[in-house]
Amino acid sequence: MTVAAGIGYALVALGPSLSLFVSVISKKPFLILTVLSSTLLWLVSLIILSGLWRPFLPLKANVWWPYAILIVMSVGFQEGLRLLFWKVYKRLEDVLDAFADRISRPRLFLTDKMQIALAGGLGHGVAHAVFFCLSLLTPAFGPATYYVDRCPQMPFFLISAIIALAFVTIHTFSMVIAFDGYAEGRKVDQVFVPVVHLAAGILTLVNFAPGGCVIGIPLLYIVASLTLFYCGKMVWRRLTENPSQGVVSH
Repeated sequence: MTVAAGIGYALVALGPSLSLFVSVISKKPFLILTVLSSTLLWLVSLIILSGLWRPFLPLKANVWWPYAILIVMSVGFQEGLRLLFWKVYKRLEDVLDAFADRISRPRLFLTDKMQIALAGGLGHGVAHAVFFCLSLLTPAFGPATYYVDRCPQMPFFLISAIIALAFVTIHTFSMVIAFDGYAEGRKVDQVFVPVVHLAAGILTLVNFAPGGCVIGIPLLYIVASLTLFYCGKMVWRRLTENPSQGVVSH
């Protein structure tokens, strides 16, 4: 029974990502490579952050402010890396467009660029889920489960999976918003992404309060829903402004 529970926790965290990968990403080899490279990049960034904070561990469980500093530092580092990731992608996009011109093929459509950003965001989200959820699930396949005193309402593994799913959603669609914001020079989009990322990270501190998960998790999903809604609105606006670009090239 615990094997089924462990698989269930993993599917809660990564089930929607798997569906997105199968339905959208798997159809194009380039998008698959983008997901894999993005996942590796963000995993390396998390490992670097872990190494930087290793001398200060373990942090006191009843003191929240060191965790707040850690979250702010991590968000700042990852947002800087996101901008670097976009600049690398932009150079690659220029190479692909130049190659298309040489062989008399159409350049990347807007939907192509959005799918590439989606793949990059999915890689970011999967890396987060692997680092903060899947790496903790090994005991979930054992003969028992585990609860924490501050949130006895749900097993610890289920809480981790639910939080991971929220962050996967935020990271996946934030990348689409960020890439378009960088490309179009829209400050609102460029600011929205780090603010949402930081807000989501800070909301996890609510779990330090007794029963905080009952409040923190719904708030986290409000942030995830806001990110999804904002991304959908942005995509609709861009495709409405450029109807001829709403075609996916092959």
